[in-house]
Amino acid sequence: MRNEVELVLGCQRNDPRAQAAFYNLYKGRLLGVCRRYARTVMEAEDIFQEAFIKIFNKINDLQKPESVEYWVKSLVVRTAIDHYRQNTNERQFVDYAAIENQSEADIGVISQLSHEEIVGIINQLPDGYRMVVNMYLIDGYEHNEIAKILGISEGTSKSQLSRAKVHLRKSLQEMGVV
Repeated sequence: MRNEVELVLGCQRNDPRAQAAFYNLYKGRLLGVCRRYARTVMEAEDIFQEAFIKIFNKINDLQKPESVEYWVKSLVVRTAIDHYRQNTNERQFVDYAAIENQSEADIGVISQLSHEEIVGIINQLPDGYRMVVNMYLIDGYEHNEIAKILGISEGTSKSQLSRAKVHLRKSLQEMGVV
């Protein structure tokens, strides 16, 4: 962690070597986050580049360098969500009057799949479902937070997660995993 704090302080001084080291330190992890939110690798790379521009432009706002990892990931997720909003012509809001009761247990089979298989399955989801799955299941946001960030109701967030699980289960069945 000490090394990361030193890199942040170097970035805040606009030290090119610190910036390059910081970029290289986070590139793999953050590109993976972008990949989960994007439909394609090229789109993920665009989000990643946009996020890193924001990171370097806002790094002086980071008052607690020891919390850099959370700060960076949060900024990348927000950038991915902004990208989604800007590039979605028609959001897919579903009727949430009949949310189905789904078992959490069969989502555990995902551990049998590779990272790329999981990303591929998630990327097959409709945009609204994909965003909620990423935010709730992977990034740990609560439904009320998701609702505020995406500009939807909390019920819609819950419904989209429930329906996404149905789609995920179907994809897993087609792959012979469930």
